[in-house]
Amino acid sequence: MSKQNRHQLILDLVQAKGNVQVSELAARIGVSEMTIRRDLEALEQVGALTRVHGGAAAPPSRSYEPAYHARRLQRVDEKERIGRAAAELIHDGETVIIDAGTTTLEVAKALRGRRNLRVLALSLRIADLLADEPGLTVMIPGGITRPGERSIIGAMTQRAFTDLYFDTVVLSAGGVDPEAGVTEYIPEDAAVKQAAAASARRKIVVTDSTKIGTIAFARVCGVEQLDTVVTDKNVDSALAHAIAERGPEVVTV
Repeated sequence: MSKQNRHQLILDLVQAKGNVQVSELAARIGVSEMTIRRDLEALEQVGALTRVHGGAAAPPSRSYEPAYHARRLQRVDEKERIGRAAAELIHDGETVIIDAGTTTLEVAKALRGRRNLRVLALSLRIADLLADEPGLTVMIPGGITRPGERSIIGAMTQRAFTDLYFDTVVLSAGGVDPEAGVTEYIPEDAAVKQAAAASARRKIVVTDSTKIGTIAFARVCGVEQLDTVVTDKNVDSALAHAIAERGPEVVTV
């Protein structure tokens, strides 16, 4: 088993149980306890979990956002599929906002090689990824960059959308719940997403299935304001149905 797959399994087990002992992780994964301890140390360094005596625990708070590098380790295959599926919904000639996030980064990757797209990136990572694409015009707003995330936030970022009208916005999310709607961990992130969504005719949310049914700290919008939710095939069918009943198409890949 590769280190990436091992880390993914550890995070899944910690998320599912809340608190897991080193001995249980070693037995479930089939490696030594020494290897598990090294893995836990690496995952704690990127903010994916908290080491406790004899094991590891998941952060309990809705206001806690796992670090970007920790999220990059999670649901890698699912995010790639979601990214490709969302990119297929975007047509040449469109003006598009791409939100910051690990799943939206996969959307941006899938747009490489496309023609005649104007893209406003809310992430320095995405802007850098697409900057040299000859068929794309890449824009970035003013604002403040979040360390680690490299997302762009703040009042200046929100004002960038005042006089601009886009065809499509592709949003990431901390959670998507039928009742609570689209939520984020950081209010400043939520405010930028709200401004971006208000300036776009079509609203697409991309998120892996672990975020469906999750409620983070700050509300972005109701699911009835979305056009499409793209997630992976492991999504809870009842939750997917409840979201679809409120209006948006739910695409599973």
